Amino acid sequence: LPQKMRNFIVARGEDGKDADITVATEGDSKTSLLATDFFLSARASTGSFGIAMSYFASGMGAWVVYASAEMGATPAISWLGVLGYASASAGPALLIVWLGPLIREQSGEEAFTTADFSRKRYGRVMQVTCMVVSFFYMYIYLVAELTSISNVYGWLTNQSNFMQGTDSESYTTGIAVVVGLFTIAYTCIAGLPASIVTDKFQGIMVAALVLLLTIAVCASPENQVSHDEFKEASDFTEDGAYAAITLIIAILCAEMFNQATWQRVWASKDTKSMRNGFFLGSFLVFLLMTFFGIMGLISYAKDPESYENFSKLAFLSFFDLLEPLPEGWHILTLVFVTALAASSIDSLQNGMTSVFSSDLLAICKAYGFSPSLVKIISCIVMVVTNGVAIKQSADRYDVLDLFLVADLVCATSVFPVFLGLLDEKKWGILSPTEGGAFMGCLTGIACVLVIGLVIDYDTYKDEPFEYFWLNNGAICALCGTDTMWTFIITPLVSLAGTVVFTGFDIAIRGDNARQPIFEFGFPLENEELANGGSSQDFIDTKEQKVLEVDEVGA
Repeated sequence: LPQKMRNFIVARGEDGKDADITVATEGDSKTSLLATDFFLSARASTGSFGIAMSYFASGMGAWVVYASAEMGATPAISWLGVLGYASASAGPALLIVWLGPLIREQSGEEAFTTADFSRKRYGRVMQVTCMVVSFFYMYIYLVAELTSISNVYGWLTNQSNFMQGTDSESYTTGIAVVVGLFTIAYTCIAGLPASIVTDKFQGIMVAALVLLLTIAVCASPENQVSHDEFKEASDFTEDGAYAAITLIIAILCAEMFNQATWQRVWASKDTKSMRNGFFLGSFLVFLLMTFFGIMGLISYAKDPESYENFSKLAFLSFFDLLEPLPEGWHILTLVFVTALAASSIDSLQNGMTSVFSSDLLAICKAYGFSPSLVKIISCIVMVVTNGVAIKQSADRYDVLDLFLVADLVCATSVFPVFLGLLDEKKWGILSPTEGGAFMGCLTGIACVLVIGLVIDYDTYKDEPFEYFWLNNGAICALCGTDTMWTFIITPLVSLAGTVVFTGFDIAIRGDNARQPIFEFGFPLENEELANGGSSQDFIDTKEQKVLEVDEVGA
């Protein structure tokens, strides 16, 4: 095709019949809007296998190399920690199998994220609340991922002295810069469709590399342990149960605000593809997390004394198994973790920009701007956000600590947002008003602060928000009853606050309580994308396929 006819082919047809092909040029504003929408959402384009590989690859970043292994190499946590982490990581997909079709139906096919659901169900206040919580979680995830990939390269290349100002810090920060720029490059060029396509290849590659690493690690004589040694290292413990409960609640709350995952709901061709894809993706995630947990168990069984006296660290236990292997296996591991990191980082980059997509497209339509402006703005947001995240990753925060902070913030708001799925006529005050939902979020935050003061008043009386770091003095960041009860109580108090304040709101404002607190801006829907029709006309997969065409032709 000529370069000027480079945007999209819209092929209409049904039941296998020949389709009428129409090609719109770049100057066609309606088709340009459709092209931008597809760039941002990959709407209704991905089947079950693509969704499965995308969820698997995008959710399993470089952090899995040592986060789950730490559970296995910590004997006080052991099997329950490993299985709890694996179940917690796989669980959100199963929840989305149930919630995904409901959110997609209530939000409309024009939506991009659950922030759009919040606007349509509640109003601007809850939309902004959902955007802020989602962006915060994904940003923390991005910092954790960049920290992880930098650390892995440092450990495997003997550049593990992470003191600030040293050559090793420059090296590991350089790794974060390269990975960040690489992922930005292809996401800015091709958007979410590129992320999903690369996820397929990365997911398959990760599965193959895990199989090879399993054979190599377990076949090495230095890594072999006896049945009695492994039995001594593995146990079902009380602390492991506490950690498992904490992980399951924390990750479920947090992943409800991971818009990179929710984007796959709208990217799926239909409900069946979405459900099958998330089911398979969940199973693959469980297997991968369990694999690294078992590697941690083997590492501890091989040399328990070194882990007990901290001459070896639990979160580095997987690398203990790699050490006796030839250098080629170290290189293969770097390829493995780079694929993991890239798939997570590009998904987070798209997810963070997606919360602005609906309003940006509406502004372009209202003022007659080119929809391509949205792509430019999205790229700018990616570059700025990654720059800040790379700088913070150089501080070498503990990855589990980072995740727990973000998880706890999400726990304050998960019920206020998703109780919006309940029908007000059937559920009454359990179906929140916008005012009730917003106050429920604030109640959750207040709950965390109060818990911190109750646990250690002297420590947190001057800086109560420091408790979000959950420094409870346990054997690990997510261990102990204090952390567990914090994650149990916080969402429940937020739920109670939402219901109570909804009741007050209805009592004070009557029927007006069911209306948005205030409204401004532009309509949520991107109407009339082309040919005078709605976007729904363009995403019905039984009647139409939208195929992207590159600059040199299809």
